[in-house]
Amino acid sequence: MRTSTFSLTSLPLFLLLFFFFFFFSLKAITAKNLIPETCKKCVQDDPNLSYKFCVTSLQAAPKSSSSDVRQLGTISMNLIRHNMTSTRQHIKHLLKNTKLDKFLRVYLEDCLDLYSNAIPDIKKALRSYKAKQFRDANVRVSGVCDAPVTCEDGFHEREGLVSPLTKRNNDAVQLSAIALSIINMLGSLGFKLI
Repeated sequence: MRTSTFSLTSLPLFLLLFFFFFFFSLKAITAKNLIPETCKKCVQDDPNLSYKFCVTSLQAAPKSSSSDVRQLGTISMNLIRHNMTSTRQHIKHLLKNTKLDKFLRVYLEDCLDLYSNAIPDIKKALRSYKAKQFRDANVRVSGVCDAPVTCEDGFHEREGLVSPLTKRNNDAVQLSAIALSIINMLGSLGFKLI
């Protein structure tokens, strides 16, 4: 009788290889689908958040495709910081225009102050988040979110005045909504990582 080349001693090696490939292919599928799934949850938390904006923003960040939810939270806060810094620079550039309407200048100066104050706050929020102090991170991101809202509202106080920052302000609010949703997801899990 002929013996099989596949013996019982080969079985553990075969199973090990099978589980190894299965685990890593499953992990790749999970990472690939994590951003859309996270954004679906974020949109459920905040119906004013655009699903497309959420997915596009997170996917644009380097290494986001292999990130877990906690890392996506860090990415979202870094995106807020980048938006705030960029908007602050844009406001400074607009204020260099000597022919700027005097009322527009006043509101832009207010926005510059709001964004300047929000930048250190988002940095503190990120430190709190990394330390798993989700309640503190939530409070700080909520405060940061007030800056673009207050900035945009200021332009609407004067009839006929058009905000040159509407898109940037809206983006900052959307990015803040993403971060707040992720913070709340992690916080509701009893500070566990998912």
